[in-house]
Amino acid sequence: MANAYGGPVRLVLFDVDGVLTDGTLHIGAEGEVIKSFNAKDGVAVALLKAHGIRCGIVSGKASAALDYRVRQLKLDLAVTGCHDKLAAYADLKRELGLNDEQIVFVGDDVIDLPVMQQVSLSYAPADAHALVRNRATHVTRANGGQGVAREVAEHLLQLGGLDLEDAYAPLLAEWCCHDAQQ
Repeated sequence: MANAYGGPVRLVLFDVDGVLTDGTLHIGAEGEVIKSFNAKDGVAVALLKAHGIRCGIVSGKASAALDYRVRQLKLDLAVTGCHDKLAAYADLKRELGLNDEQIVFVGDDVIDLPVMQQVSLSYAPADAHALVRNRATHVTRANGGQGVAREVAEHLLQLGGLDLEDAYAPLLAEWCCHDAQQ
């Protein structure tokens, strides 16, 4: 099956801490940061990409662990150490020639609100800050770091007219071609 997704979304941007992780930072004596990511979210990236939807992160923090995960998942875009997410969003939108209706943002904390209010479709994890949950278009059942991206990917593809069988068909038929990392 070719890309059967019929929705307008062409890019999904994720915050990292509190969305792709539970927000916990493990910091060693030498200052190295260790983050725990959920394998379900790696499949979500492969799923979205299989339907022609780019994936990226916009994170307030930068770390070697995050850089490794970005490379592992072959994310299309990564903005890290970003304190003005709205400016980063505007730059990405302009560089990619996209409009607000074509971009989804997933955030969990108040720093994410300006971008979430700009896009037409936004998601927040179940344990996001109350202001973020109240302003998000959708709130996931999953908490941050517990498969939020997977839930967003499936919901988004269903909004685009696919049932779960059709959504996963490209991955199941050609898993090796998508080089999915969990």
